[in-house]
Amino acid sequence: MVGPYGLTKAELDTPLLCVDLDAFERNLRFMSQTVLAGGKTWRPHSKGHKSPAVAWRQIRAGAIGVTCAKVSEAEVMAQAGVRDILIANVIAGSHKVERLASLCSAADPIICCDHFAQAEPIAAACRRRGVTCRVLVDINIGMNRTGCRPGMDAVDLGEAITKLEGLELVGIMGYEGHLLRIADPAEKEQQIRGALDVLGHCREMFHRQGLRCDIVSAGGTGSVTITSQSPSITEVQSGGGIFGDPFYREACQVEPITPALTVLSTVTSRPSLERAVLDAGRKTLNPELGFPKVAGHADAVVASMSAEHCTLSLGPQSQDLKIGDQVELVVGYHDWTTVLHDQFVTFRNDRAEGVWPILGRGKLQ
Repeated sequence: MVGPYGLTKAELDTPLLCVDLDAFERNLRFMSQTVLAGGKTWRPHSKGHKSPAVAWRQIRAGAIGVTCAKVSEAEVMAQAGVRDILIANVIAGSHKVERLASLCSAADPIICCDHFAQAEPIAAACRRRGVTCRVLVDINIGMNRTGCRPGMDAVDLGEAITKLEGLELVGIMGYEGHLLRIADPAEKEQQIRGALDVLGHCREMFHRQGLRCDIVSAGGTGSVTITSQSPSITEVQSGGGIFGDPFYREACQVEPITPALTVLSTVTSRPSLERAVLDAGRKTLNPELGFPKVAGHADAVVASMSAEHCTLSLGPQSQDLKIGDQVELVVGYHDWTTVLHDQFVTFRNDRAEGVWPILGRGKLQ
């Protein structure tokens, strides 16, 4: 896109990924204030937005750095001047190991390990380059994905890491993602606090063994109000709330956030009075965690989505939609939609104010 600044949405082509700046800024304040009020540091995850432009806005709002899912995402952030980067994923393979060691010369990353077989080659690569990489022991607190067993397995790995020149043990991390959608608020809080307490217990074990544990990192957006108050952790990774996804508001009950991310689309076909077809399909908007919501048309709902088309079912109030009309779709879960786009176009009062490139798009290694 060339020169969208100052144009209205009606003057722009579709499909288009749009950010409502007023809603975004409200969500940003809520996320930052929630974490900082709990006495935690904020290192928000960038896997959803993959954009240094967004990351820097989070940093200016109080974040100490960013969390990434991939070495390549961390490289993008480092190239944009972000230095404090947690790669909250285990790293294996010679290519990634060498790139990580190189990254340590340009930034100050932290990595996660749940096995000595990951740590040893990373330490060797760091020694060859004369750098040191910070490490968190990744502990399974119930997600049953990555992570070593809590207790002595975590302590043993921590002790082994401290003996490797080129690595610096700085703490532990875990993820309570399996608990974010518990429907009953009291049960959800109890379960999440219990999972985070596992990390607190591991921290105590680290300290008893003389192991460094400055950082205890956890937290998804769906649990941000709980993790921010947990005495067991020191930093929160929750980042996705900035776009106010309906997934977080409804499935995870994070109600203070409001939707800020939409896909602007155009009606391309009106096959019947009750049906309209838009130009934004699954190649534009991923509906896996729930179909998008139709903004501004209360009785229009998404009936189906295919590769290039979105079919709406229209109630009486929305049956006046015509071919060529624009329709905004509220993105249900942005992580799987932003990766389909090259940029966000930001709007205030329906006028384009800026473009935020999604420079981490396609960074999968």
